[in-house]
Amino acid sequence: MADRQYEAVVFGATGYTGKLTAEYITANLPTDFKWAIAGRSESKLNALLQELKSQNPNRALPGVEVAQLEKADLERLAKTTKVLITTVGPYHKYGTAVVEACVETGTHYLDVTGEVPWVKDIIDHHHAKAKLNGAIIIPQNGIESAPTDLMCWALVSHIRRTLNVGTGEIIYSIHDINASASGGTLSTVLTLFDSYSLFALSKSFARWSQSTVIPPQQSYSKSIYERLTGLRTVPDLGGLLTDSIQGPTDTPLVHRSWSLFDGGKFYGPNFYLNPYMRAKGMIRGLAVHVGLTFGFLALIIPPVRWLLQKLVTQPGDGPSKEQASKEYVEWRAIAHADVEDPSDPKRVMGTMRYDGSMYYLTGLLLAEAAITIARDQTPAHELEGGVLTPATLGEAYLERVKKGGLKTEIRMMP
Repeated sequence: MADRQYEAVVFGATGYTGKLTAEYITANLPTDFKWAIAGRSESKLNALLQELKSQNPNRALPGVEVAQLEKADLERLAKTTKVLITTVGPYHKYGTAVVEACVETGTHYLDVTGEVPWVKDIIDHHHAKAKLNGAIIIPQNGIESAPTDLMCWALVSHIRRTLNVGTGEIIYSIHDINASASGGTLSTVLTLFDSYSLFALSKSFARWSQSTVIPPQQSYSKSIYERLTGLRTVPDLGGLLTDSIQGPTDTPLVHRSWSLFDGGKFYGPNFYLNPYMRAKGMIRGLAVHVGLTFGFLALIIPPVRWLLQKLVTQPGDGPSKEQASKEYVEWRAIAHADVEDPSDPKRVMGTMRYDGSMYYLTGLLLAEAAITIARDQTPAHELEGGVLTPATLGEAYLERVKKGGLKTEIRMMP
């Protein structure tokens, strides 16, 4: 690693998310950070280079690396850097070759996928060799999953540090959000159903599907009322909650983090996550539950997917800068300490908030993860590689993203 030319390379830098990542690095990372932009079109990369130069004329320009989605090119690119960031999706189509190049060359890897079945494939086929070669492979390091994973880790750590006990249930909620999806995100959702069977999708989204150890025997079934309506009342989190659009993606990842930290002992044997969204009234909450349920079923039908692909934003496009400037998101969570005395419950509350473009936040998460891996010592380094999670970057990563603008607070409830 000491002989690598760059600390990080952004592959797919001319795409919507890749460009925002490059802009964040240019504006915020230390000027001695050695990095490069990479992609398949030299002309587009040079055009981006000029944009970055105008954004910050006093900063040295990044390197430019042209690489196609071919084994030889990708391995050559991986050998130039400590960390390879890829924003080229859908990942179940274009991500596997990049992961394989990083695993073969012992290069650390970051992406922003939400494609849980593909992540399960990567774990099954590449975790062992990545660990053997010392490659830290972290998928799902975008807005969809990294804040959730970091929040849960921070809550668990606070309980362990202050009370010296494990954590039981974490109730996690998207409290408030105003955001739009890019064409790449929408295309990924639609094409995922073309590549995986309904059985494979269902299996991969199971709570413990990514766990590295045998999960504990727990009883956390929801009430009949909640299963039918999707509604749950939690006063500390704003009252009425409903199904989370992030829940199916975040849940397996967070439970993989549970297993990676001392085989589940750090989080505790009774830990589990329940994700929700705040419902603005019973009718709206019920509508979200019904919409997500039947929306998922509708996507199984090929003609429906074909029609939606014609109507949605195309890959490479996304919210305009004016639209993105008005975006925001806030997450809230309650973690229950796993204490023996039910008459003396202990709870910790966590909040995260970001005001601005959701895809710029993804760029922030990628860039700060890259410098964390390149320069800091983290639990991921102690694990010596493998297919890991954002939470395994620990305190160093959380502190960096907080300085980048992700407002975070963890406090004990009275």
